[in-house]
Amino acid sequence: MSILIKPIITEKATADSELRNCYTFAVNTKANKVEIKKAVEAAYGVSVEKVRTINVRPDRSTKFTKTGIQHGKTNAVKKAIVQLAEGEMIDLYSNM
Repeated sequence: MSILIKPIITEKATADSELRNCYTFAVNTKANKVEIKKAVEAAYGVSVEKVRTINVRPDRSTKFTKTGIQHGKTNAVKKAIVQLAEGEMIDLYSNM
């Protein structure tokens, strides 16, 4: 089971990483805060102070077509906002 799926690089997440030293990741929906902390420390070699998690619900949509009503939804996602220790940073843009 892979804990970290991918880093989330948005305008809000980038500003958060520059100002507050917090990085946002999409993580496995069954992962807890302790597992996320260990995975980030192992993957990037940094020390983590705090982990906050967010469960994002799936968006549901309805489309009215010639053949009838089509229902759909997006996948549920879990996000983790990881705060690093003072003076440490993660370079998300370098090619590993």
